[in-house]
Amino acid sequence: MRSLKISIQQQDFSIEDECTAMRAEHKNIGALATFTGLVREMDEELDDASSGQQNISSLFLEHYPGMTEKNLHEIAEEADQRWSLLDVVIIHRIGELKVSEQIVFVGVSSMHREAAFAACAFIMDFLKTKAAFWKKSNNNDSTGHWVEAKKSDAEATEKWAETKEKR
Repeated sequence: MRSLKISIQQQDFSIEDECTAMRAEHKNIGALATFTGLVREMDEELDDASSGQQNISSLFLEHYPGMTEKNLHEIAEEADQRWSLLDVVIIHRIGELKVSEQIVFVGVSSMHREAAFAACAFIMDFLKTKAAFWKKSNNNDSTGHWVEAKKSDAEATEKWAETKEKR
């Protein structure tokens, strides 16, 4: 990996600016894969007798300074060991975020699409389970709860253990 950018910030980010910067970095980019996570209105974790879901008004995200950045560096390095990457950008927001606001951006560039797609998915799967972030889901009635990791997130990271060879 030639370039790594990790940012944990309160302010929003521009997907277009991040992609433009990645494209300008190297002339041999053949693929640029991105993922942007948003705050969704429905919280599947809450138990509503009628639907199993409740509306949320916002998420509050916290992190462990120093440890979180270290986690993200390790995740990016592992991705680079598996695939030939040119650039990795990870931006994660903290603080109070409203419905439809951007939470996270992962951008990966490489010479080939397979590496870019796979590395982007890998980074997101591991970010959800290995990075020191905590989310509190706030409801419209001013109650909320801390969001626990989902079983499906842990299963997603386990699948990568089977494919460790560099591509």
